[in-house]
Amino acid sequence: MTIRKMLLASIALAVVAVPVSASAETADKKIALSNNYAGNSWRQAMLTSWDKITKEAVSQGTVAAADAFTTAENQATEQAAQIQNLILQGYDAIVLNAASPTALNGAVKEACDAGIIVVSFDGIVTEPCAWRIAVDFKAMGESQIEYLAEKMPDGGNLLEIRGLAGVSVDDEIHAGIQAGVEKNPQFKIAGSVNGDWAQDVAQRAVAGILPSLPEIAAVVTQGGDGYGAAQAFAAANRPMPTIIMGNREDELRWWKEQKDANGYETMSVSIAPGVSTLAFWVAQQILDGKDVKKDLVVPFLRIDQDNLEENLENTEKGGVANVEYSLEDAQKVISAEM
Repeated sequence: MTIRKMLLASIALAVVAVPVSASAETADKKIALSNNYAGNSWRQAMLTSWDKITKEAVSQGTVAAADAFTTAENQATEQAAQIQNLILQGYDAIVLNAASPTALNGAVKEACDAGIIVVSFDGIVTEPCAWRIAVDFKAMGESQIEYLAEKMPDGGNLLEIRGLAGVSVDDEIHAGIQAGVEKNPQFKIAGSVNGDWAQDVAQRAVAGILPSLPEIAAVVTQGGDGYGAAQAFAAANRPMPTIIMGNREDELRWWKEQKDANGYETMSVSIAPGVSTLAFWVAQQILDGKDVKKDLVVPFLRIDQDNLEENLENTEKGGVANVEYSLEDAQKVISAEM
């Protein structure tokens, strides 16, 4: 079963059919994407998905504009200034991938007070006036330890590769990994580095810490860092541990090569970059007057040993295993949560 079918089937199970229409009520509305970071393949895929889906929506007259803005640095102060500029530019809704869950709350409240809809996704905000779309990142982190506990019941030393410091996604996945280790004390986190969800950053960070580490049984990750970790272990002539992957094409391709060569086993898990398109449609539906819960949860994407080849074949070279959402998909998510 493909990634799209797996993800959307898990949504569809909970809902009945809903009417599909993009109301002319939003034809004159402008939606902006405020993004804090674009320095890895996941973020690039996220922006590509946004561009693809929103261009079609604009061309069909569903909305008047759907412009994307990315800050030069991953700084909450810079993104707050960006949000304030979007308020002045007269956008009706802001879709937000936030640098911090709390540091942007002031700017978000300003937007809400100006009558602007704010929908945060992936990197969410805690300001009550905003909507939030996320996977259960804590469960995603904990699932890695659960997998390893089945694979290696005797446990061992773990290397943890974290994401961007200060972002809610990093905190939640880390909390899930910690919770998993607490439930499975045969594992010990022997070292931790920040990989910024980018394979080149992860490779340098892992290479820097490896000389100080004991033998590592497994590497727990957050996405975009598995291939870099593998390269660092290979360059250091260290035994290759079980590395949890993050649905990037380079990770899946390396895993497939190792699987064919020596039966290498692991799993891969991440949020789909196309969640940006779900956030767009949620914002459009709120502007159209639909009642939408403040917190929406979507499934994370998991790839296992038995469906690796199929999902690798459906993943663009240099990209990320992905699903993009239609208006109908968004309506199903909204109905399921209601």
